[in-house]
Amino acid sequence: MINRNRLIEEFMELVQVDSETGYEGAISELLKTKFSGLGLKLEEDEAAVVTGHGANNLFVTLEAVGKGDAPVVFFTSHMDTVSPGKGIKPRLDEDGYLRSDGTTILGSDDKAGLAAMLEAIRVLKETGAEHGEVQFVITVGEESGLAGARALDRSKLRAEFGYALDSNGEVGSIATAAPSQSRIQIHVTGRSAHAGVNPEDGISAIQVASKAISRMPLGRIDRETTANIGRFEGGGATNVVCEYVKLLAEARSLDKAKLERQIQAMREAVEKTAAEFGATAKLEDELIYPSYNFVPDAPVVQTVTDAIRSLGLTPRTFQSGGGSDANVFNGLGVPTVNLGIGYEHIHTTKEQIKADDLVLTAELVTAIIGTTAAQRRSK
Repeated sequence: MINRNRLIEEFMELVQVDSETGYEGAISELLKTKFSGLGLKLEEDEAAVVTGHGANNLFVTLEAVGKGDAPVVFFTSHMDTVSPGKGIKPRLDEDGYLRSDGTTILGSDDKAGLAAMLEAIRVLKETGAEHGEVQFVITVGEESGLAGARALDRSKLRAEFGYALDSNGEVGSIATAAPSQSRIQIHVTGRSAHAGVNPEDGISAIQVASKAISRMPLGRIDRETTANIGRFEGGGATNVVCEYVKLLAEARSLDKAKLERQIQAMREAVEKTAAEFGATAKLEDELIYPSYNFVPDAPVVQTVTDAIRSLGLTPRTFQSGGGSDANVFNGLGVPTVNLGIGYEHIHTTKEQIKADDLVLTAELVTAIIGTTAAQRRSK
């Protein structure tokens, strides 16, 4: 029952509203108008105050129709995009792909999810199908380290489980596991000296940090764990022995104990190296989001698996190497998996999505809602 043309037109409308992360005001106002116009209850939290972003997280409720005895399910997508995301000019090409003109991203990450939500709501209203209460949670700042979800007002989330419409992969793909991430800062302080007159009196923070990095386990540690140095900052004139550098890094793992061991290995490498050279060092770490890992027969997985099969598709589970708002929702105690919605080459000017996958995503949202209601009625 998906209205293909309407869905494509709405997607194109959404991506043409500039909403680079941190500047979500305009897209938030448009979404509020759309959801309210469909008769849905809408609430906001105070995420803008907490994060400094351009809007709050939105909590939209579609009331139950019929018995209303289904569990409350939620769907989430984010309203922000990466750069370059200003002045997007979408087009539908002859091969069935939606693309930009090549000077910007397309914005299907994550406006494809938003468009699918809106179309599913319209279909449910047009058909009058029975369903339980459904929440739609639209976050800000996902592209800024899940900022909106991390600032989310938990009291406004009533759902028992849910689905993030925010992963690459074919429609029918289910990210049943995703790692936690710790953000790491490493500070190394040596001693300055004139590099030509008396370099032996100095302690190069660059040299110490470089040696420490060479001793760290980095990259792919094991199937569940990774680590990376992302930035090396410090130094100045070539005639001065560098006194201070700062490293920005991360570590990820599906296993909490492995994550802690990885961070400790990095800490030991930098502290021992600094001590050898007579420098000082400090490693600071912050857990940005927790991991999640679901078995195939977990209710949140089984529901979407049944829904995918009802569309004639083959479900496929996979372990993601990246984080999403789904990680945060799981940390809040609401079982959530991330779903593949078909977008490709995200975060680049080559980003694209098949119109067929946009339609399939909207169909999947309605199928999950229907499957949830049917499961409760059969109990």
